[in-house]
Parts: sequence; C-alpha cells; structure tokens
Amino acid sequence: MTNETLPRQLAEIVDDFQDLTEPDRLQLLLDFSRGLPELPARLKEHPELLEQVVECQSPLFLSLEIGEAPERPVHLFFSAPPEAPTTRGFAGVLLEGLDGLPAAAILAVPDDVPDRLGLTRAITPLRMRGMTAMLGKIKRKIRESDG
Repeated sequence: MTNETLPRQLAEIVDDFQDLTEPDRLQLLLDFSRGLPELPARLKEHPELLEQVVECQSPLFLSLEIGEAPERPVHLFFSAPPEAPTTRGFAGVLLEGLDGLPAAAILAVPDDVPDRLGLTRAITPLRMRGMTAMLGKIKRKIRESDG
C-alpha cells in the first residue's frame, strides 16, 4: 500500500496518521474535526445546495464547486454537527487533502484512502464506511458534472 499514488497534500495527511500510534491517530482525527470550517453564507442560507451522505452515522452534508476547464479545480464544503467528531474529522481530512485539486486528480484517488489512515481498529466499520461514502459521493458529483 503506497501513498505515492495520492495527491501530495493528501499523501502528507495519510503519512501523518501512519506515523502515529492508534490513540494519537484518534487525537489527530479530533484535531481535523475541530478544524472543519463553517459553511460560507451562500450555502448556509441555501441548505438545498447541500447533499446528505446517508451512509454516515451522523448527519453529514456536502457541496462541491467545480471550476472551469482545463484544470477544473474542485472546492469542497461540509456540514456536520459538533457532536459528531468522527464524521467531522473525516470530512476535515478530505477537505484538507482534496480541496482545490483538479477534478481529474480527485477522481484518481484510490477508494481505500480511509483504510490508509490506520483507524480501522479504533473506529467502527460503519463509521469507516461513512468516510468511504463521502469520497465516493465527491467522485460521483464530479463525474456528474462532466455532463
């Protein structure tokens, strides 16, 4: 399992997780949870622009803004309640690791990225599926935007 296939900013996050012990990995996930920014007003005032990731145990909503070709940079926006630190942490990882990247780079991210964080023993399988579903929904929305 190599991180060389990941975009640089996401590979660095995965490496940070892999360099830690399991309890410290959970702490890092909580740090990402606390760092998840609020939605911008244009999305806060229009919740219909957000799509729920129903596979997540806690309510998580996301939205994408995709720029113009040729790069088609993707900007991600997440909304999750403060009482859902695991879900917020996963969203924070994806935000920091993928936001601003070209659409093609995000589509090339392997689906096993959540497993690479080394949290599979500390986080329930249902929660891990939630992060996988977040990444899958992001990719699906990018593909749909190709029209």
